[in-house]
Amino acid sequence: MKLSRRHVLQGLGGAMLGLPVLEGLVSRRAEAAEPGALPFAIFLRQADGVAAAQNTEELGLEPERFWPEPLGALTTTTLAGKSLVELADHRARLLVVRNVNMKDYNYGDGHARGALQSLTARGPTVEGVGGDSEASGESLDHRIGRELNPQKRDSLFLYAGQGGGWLGGPCISYRGSASRRAALHDPWVAYQTMVGGPGGLTPEAREALLVRQRSINDLVSGQLKALQSRPELSSTDHQRLDLHLSNVRDLEVALSCRARADEELRLQQQAPGYNSTDGDEVLATVRLHMDIAVLAVACGTTRSVAIQVGNGNDSATRYRDPTTGQLMENFHFISHRRLSHDAAGGIIAGSDLLHARVDAQFARTFNYLLDRLAGYVLPDGKKLVDMGVSVWFNDLGNGPAHSARNIPFILAGSCNGYLKQGVAVTASGGGNPNHNKLLNTIGSAVGLRNAAGGPLDDFGDPAHAKGLLPELLA
Repeated sequence: MKLSRRHVLQGLGGAMLGLPVLEGLVSRRAEAAEPGALPFAIFLRQADGVAAAQNTEELGLEPERFWPEPLGALTTTTLAGKSLVELADHRARLLVVRNVNMKDYNYGDGHARGALQSLTARGPTVEGVGGDSEASGESLDHRIGRELNPQKRDSLFLYAGQGGGWLGGPCISYRGSASRRAALHDPWVAYQTMVGGPGGLTPEAREALLVRQRSINDLVSGQLKALQSRPELSSTDHQRLDLHLSNVRDLEVALSCRARADEELRLQQQAPGYNSTDGDEVLATVRLHMDIAVLAVACGTTRSVAIQVGNGNDSATRYRDPTTGQLMENFHFISHRRLSHDAAGGIIAGSDLLHARVDAQFARTFNYLLDRLAGYVLPDGKKLVDMGVSVWFNDLGNGPAHSARNIPFILAGSCNGYLKQGVAVTASGGGNPNHNKLLNTIGSAVGLRNAAGGPLDDFGDPAHAKGLLPELLA
């Protein structure tokens, strides 16, 4: 039987378990012809800007608490005192990009402009309607899935935080103009979506997973035993397979505990953990979504995952202040520096520092993703994290001003050598929008191409200048 590096076990009830790359399942000829892992992109969206240096009406001069100083090679010194210091262990694979500027479209609201444009590089379908806005084009995460996924399967779009709210909750992923994608909110549902075949799980398999708490490993146990007994598998293959199955089991344990608790809460019509306003619960859900994302790209189920945290302006989530142990005001208030969703409320003393503490929690959460990806080692010795690119981005440059300039984009992983690593750079573009070029660069790194077969250079608004950002290329 001719085997691919990407081996998928099909079991009872439509269950599917993708496996990591196993060197013993391919011939030397195939080894040379087929890459060890296909490039992927995982996007993590944070709202409300970051605690960058600025002069605000509320607090006056605010010091730099986010961007490395100076730019250039990333070291513990350049990261010291900044939220990004939480990523110091991965600094050699980071690409920190300053001067990414969005188009100041008339969405009628800065949050709508930033969130809906963030992965589409498109303006609104109708100008000036604020919370009722829609983007006028496809998002990059969806295009990656549509063009590169097996069987053109949809990419994963995952959401953490209270549903609804500003911009209707999930709002960064689009199939096309005014065609917003629904996100998978419950991590258990997201997991079932990942492990189910094209037809999904049968009721029997669903019951086995949800009610009888069996593992997806159990549903493919017959094929697993046959695979593990194959003589051509190396000792390294067995170790890689054991790690993968252990990760699956660990994820299921976490999800099954969450699912059981959430089921009780749902019956009482209370907000389950994944539909919470408590920042601890929200970020715990994000980590579960990250576990799913890592499994999905390791198995070759998808080449793209987008994870959105909080609604359009993350107006309900209250993150914890690590210095006091108390939940802070909602993040939108803190980003405004005032006790209101506009400029009318009283000033929150020290809110720039509180904002930086939220940024640091996102940095730690992003670090969790990188650690999980780095745990997968491929047959050639490379780590999965370096085969793709993980992107932590925002939809505003800062909170009080809702700036469309200097939007934070933190990239990790080189897409197998396509992107620079270990540096903070300034993107070219001057006063013109260059955010679309950043998305083109990420799309090209993953494998998208333009109509002529060259690197993707025309994604986003056709009125924008085409091209990539050369400062990002290795």
